[in-house]
Amino acid sequence: QLTKMVMQIGSAWLGHGRAEGIHFAKNAGLDVISVIEVISKGAAQSWQMENRYKTMNEGKFDFGFAVEWMRKDLSICIAEARRNGASLPVTSLVDAFYSEVEKMGGRRWDTSSLLARLER
Repeated sequence: QLTKMVMQIGSAWLGHGRAEGIHFAKNAGLDVISVIEVISKGAAQSWQMENRYKTMNEGKFDFGFAVEWMRKDLSICIAEARRNGASLPVTSLVDAFYSEVEKMGGRRWDTSSLLARLER
């Protein structure tokens, strides 16, 4: 269970980084598809980047791991961190961002919907 918590913490951070990167690319007038094809060959490469960027670019968030499930998992991580003395400031911040997505009606949207929060 603790190992799963480490995975969820990392997924939350990476998910928000991916959302901010795509948001930045769009606002800069870049072709998101071309950008991701280039950066996915380097340090930014990840399963999530390669498998979610197209739907994120299209504003489709209706599949994958739901925001409400991620928030449940992150609440477990944050509670464990309080218990064991770990500091999780970025995880707590991303959890707050997911809370905003829920308030936008995105409880069942997949976790890539952090982009919707940036684009509202």
